[in-house]
Amino acid sequence: MSREQISMIAHADHPIKSPLDDDSVSRLLAHGLPRGNERVLDLGCGTAEWLLRALATRPDLHAEGVDVSDLSLTHARRAASRLGVEERLVLHHQEAADFTSSQPYDLVISIGATHAFGGLLPTLAAARSHLAPGGRVLIGESFWDRAPSPEAVEMFGDLADLGTTVDHVVADGWTPVHGHVSTRSELDAYEWACWGSLASWALDHPADPAGAQVLETANAQRSQWLHGYRDSFGFLCLVLRRTSD
Repeated sequence: MSREQISMIAHADHPIKSPLDDDSVSRLLAHGLPRGNERVLDLGCGTAEWLLRALATRPDLHAEGVDVSDLSLTHARRAASRLGVEERLVLHHQEAADFTSSQPYDLVISIGATHAFGGLLPTLAAARSHLAPGGRVLIGESFWDRAPSPEAVEMFGDLADLGTTVDHVVADGWTPVHGHVSTRSELDAYEWACWGSLASWALDHPADPAGAQVLETANAQRSQWLHGYRDSFGFLCLVLRRTSD
């Protein structure tokens, strides 16, 4: 079974592929989309869950998403059709870092996808290149909530702490107008959902050749979380505006 397929199973019960509950997602979208008729771009959209939720509650909104996963985009198109928003959603199958457009966007989203651009500040630079004057960026990034173990650093890289992360963003010319730090409840719910979904799938498909692989992945990932990074990992979302356009 491919990594993409495993990811789809893992997120079956938590389609927002980040440690955020539904209320947090709704508040972040409300701050990013104050009018409700914006043009929105999601760089690294995955199954386009952020865009689908925005489109479903804002009939004048138009959105575009970019992702390298054909499996995720196929899922997004089917979901858009079920919601009746497919005419207002355009999806691009390509590297987010290579995407270009002749039209600017009022909101650029990139949640948990900074690795695709080489880090937080390069992601903000890419977002800025797509942003209309006065537009906003909704970005999600990991940080160390406390000193990490060597194993955690090996998994997630050299993250900064919360204050330093925000300082880097501000020094780069951005002003946070809203933010959310994932709670312990959100962080734990995300991890339990992912590895529980994988384990359940494996137990429900005992005859599937991939069952043993999926169960092994679920057990290994759960162990890495509990013993490697649960006590140090944090996740931050910011709604940003340029300090000067």
